[in-house]
Amino acid sequence: MKVRLPLAFALLLAGCDPRSDAGPVVVSTIGGEVALADPARGALDHGNRVLLDATAQGLVRFDAAGQIEPGLAERWIVIDHGMSYLFRLREAEWADGDKVTADEVVASLRRQIAPGSRNALLPFLSAIDQIVARTPEVIEVELKRPRPDLLKLFAQPELALFRTHRPGGSGPFRLTDGPHGHVLLRPAFDPRRSPDDDVAKPGPQDNVELIGERASRAIARFVLHQSDLVSGGTAADWPLLAAAGVAPANRRIDPAMGLFGWAVVDRSGFLADAANRAAVARAIDRQAIVAAFGTTWPTTNQILPEALDSATPPAQPAWATVPAATTANPVATWRAAHPGDIRLRLAVPAGPGGTLVFGLTAANLHTLGIIADRVAWDASADLRLIDAVAPYDSARWYLATACQLCSPEAQTALDGARDAPTMALRAQHLAEADAALASDVAFIPIAQPLRWSLVSLRLKQWQPNARAWHPLNRLRGPTN
Repeated sequence: MKVRLPLAFALLLAGCDPRSDAGPVVVSTIGGEVALADPARGALDHGNRVLLDATAQGLVRFDAAGQIEPGLAERWIVIDHGMSYLFRLREAEWADGDKVTADEVVASLRRQIAPGSRNALLPFLSAIDQIVARTPEVIEVELKRPRPDLLKLFAQPELALFRTHRPGGSGPFRLTDGPHGHVLLRPAFDPRRSPDDDVAKPGPQDNVELIGERASRAIARFVLHQSDLVSGGTAADWPLLAAAGVAPANRRIDPAMGLFGWAVVDRSGFLADAANRAAVARAIDRQAIVAAFGTTWPTTNQILPEALDSATPPAQPAWATVPAATTANPVATWRAAHPGDIRLRLAVPAGPGGTLVFGLTAANLHTLGIIADRVAWDASADLRLIDAVAPYDSARWYLATACQLCSPEAQTALDGARDAPTMALRAQHLAEADAALASDVAFIPIAQPLRWSLVSLRLKQWQPNARAWHPLNRLRGPTN
């Protein structure tokens, strides 16, 4: 008689078997199907960013620890008091074997930062004045204003260098045909290597099979030993792990830095008054939200994690420091002047984690007599859940991302920071913007972003990092 095991029990048994170290590394990225996409045409989802980083590369890249390493540039120097970056290009080939030239690198970068580009990083690249080829091997990036964190932006997949007329980059992998719905990546040949070098030819175990799929399928594939890595996990899908039987040794959480909280995106009605926004911020039980996810996840009341390049420590909002019992009840005041229900539309991402955050926030708002309605993340809303990892370590990214809809004072300070001719003046404007956003209650922080992966033990080079970024050529070990 054939015995049918419940799915959960079958998955648990599968988790007890060791993984084979043979064959390609199979990676599931959470999201839609992966395909090469141009960042100049709009924001990329996680899987497409991973694929672009693997098949193309910027002047620099992130390594396994989230630190800067050479990409197309083998070395670089910063001159003229931080106003100019000189990059010397290494010998490299495009996917079709053509040699990479400085002129093509310049053209690719210019296209990503040109007016009309929809590159997600464009708002943070306004300090670039011009990009020019100085010699066939050297390019120069000239700035209008100093930017010490420029390399971290250049390492992002959004600034990977590739050609549009013959799609392909010069990254560590080449795209080949894979199984249906999957992408197969093979290590690229290094043009600096002599044919006579005694180097082992890459084998099947050096390939990567890349899959884009929803979180539930990715988790099931991993537990059934059909993949080695699940990448791109967020708070939205974390609760799915509870019943999946994933061994604790395979669950990895990045110490990601960024924003996770409610952005005010409609300042009409009840949310037009900063006192009402402060009442909402005070009512949210951050510890309860984090506890519901059952993992270590730092909560916060402030927008900036630390001073970064601001002139002062992070601003502490008054609602977080003044006891509610000592202040007037703005909700009661509002209700007296505006009879009827108070309703707020909360935009959250799909997934059980989004449901948890919405449900707990809605319960907190109920204590104020406010009715919360859930809407899709991209729908018209009053509050929208922002869950984003910082691409670089500047207060301006945090404040500009939090300032979805903020006061004229905050926006003026942010614009001043963007255009400041010196780092000292920029730091002062950032401090002003931070204080203005805290006073205005334009963003309601909850915690740092939750980023997780499922990692097989064969991926010995995988490391948690603050960027929550894990390049495909930095997974298995030295052979990568």
